[in-house]
Amino acid sequence: MEAERRNQIILAGLGVVLVIVAVRAWNSQSAAPLRSSNGAAGQAPAVRRPQSVSVGALDVHLKALDAEHSKPADASRNLFRFKPKPLPPPPPPAARPTGPRQIEPPPTPAGPPPPPPLPPITLKFIGLVQTADKTQRLAVFSDGRGGVPMYGKEGDIIDGRYRIVRIGAESIELTYLDGRGRQTIRLSGG
Repeated sequence: MEAERRNQIILAGLGVVLVIVAVRAWNSQSAAPLRSSNGAAGQAPAVRRPQSVSVGALDVHLKALDAEHSKPADASRNLFRFKPKPLPPPPPPAARPTGPRQIEPPPTPAGPPPPPPLPPITLKFIGLVQTADKTQRLAVFSDGRGGVPMYGKEGDIIDGRYRIVRIGAESIELTYLDGRGRQTIRLSGG
């Protein structure tokens, strides 16, 4: 038991010594001269300590605090609300010529409105069939509704509405029967 008590006294003494060393190290660091970025020592800034001030030295005008002050001119002004900039003034009216007045001709009518555009051709080009001697090509089409595939060669009428103009290796050209609405359809394979 006595050995345990002796260990506690030694630890307490070491703790007191450690606190004293830490306080001295902290005081010596705060009083050390400051170093600039190039490593040269400089002077520490002077620490100002408040001086005792007598009550008679204070000069407070309490009556001025209670006096009437002028109010702000515009009470609706809000510094925290955004308002857009005002529009610039309109340009001055153009000067009118002083000579004889020119009469503008009335606008000419544009005529009848143009016809509506033709709807796109909805057929899909799904394949190409050639004869062994490569003299004839047949294009195979699908209407996309799951019906029987259609086929034809250049110049043939497909689905009663379209004419095959040209058959290429990866695309075909179709028009409506009257020759309008020429459209190129690429090989989709599906």
